Amino acid sequence: MNPNTTLIGIRGSRYRLDTPALVLDLPALQRNIARMAALAGRHGIGLRPHAKSHKSIEIARLQAQAGALGISCATLGEAEVMVEAGMPGVLITSPVVGANKLRRLIELGCKVSPGQLMVVADHPRNVEELAVLASTLGYRLPVLVDYHAGLHRTGVADAAAAVALAQQISGSDTLLLQGLQAYGGHLQHIHDQQQRAHAAANLCEEVKALVAAIEAAGMPLEIVTGVGTGTHAFDAAAGVFTEMQPGSYLFMDWDYLRALSDAAHPAPFETALFVQGMVVSVNAGEWVTVDAGLKSLATDSGTPEVAYGLQGASRYEFFGDEHGKLIVDAPHRPKLGDHIEFITSHCDPTVNLHGYYHVVDDDTLVDIWPIQARGRI
Repeated sequence: MNPNTTLIGIRGSRYRLDTPALVLDLPALQRNIARMAALAGRHGIGLRPHAKSHKSIEIARLQAQAGALGISCATLGEAEVMVEAGMPGVLITSPVVGANKLRRLIELGCKVSPGQLMVVADHPRNVEELAVLASTLGYRLPVLVDYHAGLHRTGVADAAAAVALAQQISGSDTLLLQGLQAYGGHLQHIHDQQQRAHAAANLCEEVKALVAAIEAAGMPLEIVTGVGTGTHAFDAAAGVFTEMQPGSYLFMDWDYLRALSDAAHPAPFETALFVQGMVVSVNAGEWVTVDAGLKSLATDSGTPEVAYGLQGASRYEFFGDEHGKLIVDAPHRPKLGDHIEFITSHCDPTVNLHGYYHVVDDDTLVDIWPIQARGRI
């Protein structure tokens, strides 16, 4: 049982949590969901947000209620959680490879109606394996050609390979050519807005040419998907993509705040996700120790920043698995037992470190949501 359950509904309970705790500001989350949905509506583009950020059935349902046409999943494990929860329009955005995973994919496909589970592919052998196993589904499994989009993490290398793979999928009796995926993950955190806009425009031109090449070969594409939080405004207005896959807009971690805002451009979304820690040692002269370390805060995008609970300048340094070092100015030194909330530098892997969202409205804990797809990597 979560030890914070007894605090639900009590005024001031936000700052009485048993720590470390992942804190989710519900009104800010709801505003972020509404803003992205409104932008998609203005531009006539679909929204299939990424579950890899939140890994939560409750949040996926809020997105669907706001008009999302489905959910994107980075892994088969995430997709299994979302399908079991009844989420429609699940797209697995990474190729599903290997005999065991392909078996699980087909088992999952048997639980949904046609068109409600889609996959991507970037290699002829994977398409062959999908075609064989999909013969047991009773419908044609929707497949999207995956393009590398400049990131080269997965995806076909060029237009010729994209056309050839599309022809292979289209020629199968058990697969349905659904569209094209081109997700430029490396563009999302470019800090200079003009550079980010230029990079996004270049990718849009590549994608437009790919779509034209595939359709010129007699294969119309229903879906052209990609787009992340960092390029959503540019890509939505470009008219190339039919849908977007943003994820981090829900939470706005510290790295996205730096990338998407400057003196001339305020952040388009609010920070809604925090990690709350407690000061557990004050014996050192220049710092205090908090109970939020490597097992509570992702480290790949830098250190977290203090959001609440501390006045004056501070600097966080990782201090081990369970602890963090918070270097503070002497006049603002916190006391033993003080609660401090941090903005994580990278929301997705931070969420994966926790079992629950502690959902707050102002200073009150209003609910606790399990993170059902945690660890489903």
